[in-house]
Amino acid sequence: MANRRVEKGVKRGPRFEIEVDGENLVAYQGETVAAVLLAAGKRTFRRTAKRHEPRGMYCGIGLCHECLMVINGVPNTKACQTLATPGCRVETQKWRRNGPNTSPRKQV
Repeated sequence: MANRRVEKGVKRGPRFEIEVDGENLVAYQGETVAAVLLAAGKRTFRRTAKRHEPRGMYCGIGLCHECLMVINGVPNTKACQTLATPGCRVETQKWRRNGPNTSPRKQV
């Protein structure tokens, strides 16, 4: 996927990779997980519990809960507030409350 980062006039920290849903993405020191995803063209961070609708970054400052992801095995982590680190493992969160990719309600 194309790199959507601003390149001209920007000095970046060291480059490394993080794993997102099994895919390696380029990240730079100081970027949040949300910034890495957006730069790679990824817009879906989680899915709603009831209708499985996609959700992505909304406020970008940690006030909403639209960017919740499973980051390094910890569910309900705000991607816009979490710095990417070398070797970081990120998963799209399919449900919101009860843990990584588990439903808070009984599935029909």
